[in-house]
Amino acid sequence: MPNSKIPESIRRKVKLRARNLCEYCLALGTFSFHPFPVDHIIPVSKGGDDDTGNLANTCQFCNSSKHDKTEAFDPLTGELVSLFHPRKHSWQQHFTWSEDFSSVLGITPIGRATVACLKMNREEAINLRAALNAFGVHPPK
Repeated sequence: MPNSKIPESIRRKVKLRARNLCEYCLALGTFSFHPFPVDHIIPVSKGGDDDTGNLANTCQFCNSSKHDKTEAFDPLTGELVSLFHPRKHSWQQHFTWSEDFSSVLGITPIGRATVACLKMNREEAINLRAALNAFGVHPPK
């Protein structure tokens, strides 16, 4: 459900900046059954604001899985680490694609924790990525 207090003009800017991709899992908004909500990277409940620097375009699943979290446990080390921050971190620094481009692989503690917390490799996402890859539209350029 979209956050109604963020003006539509700001939502459009966030979507355009993200090229209509989820800024966490890189899902393509064009092929989504649900409109992409705008996420507060740092939740309002934790001091975040509505500035565009704190807003990210997200798929519904990443948004609802993240909820108000800013940290999660790295499944490899058990260490509590920050989640991926689309304004401060580079996607390529923390993630890569599996050989067949169907799974997001975390390559740092932040990446691994984010993949696990946001459930980026749920069956439906893997299946959609495989199908979109077969049509030449995944991974996004």
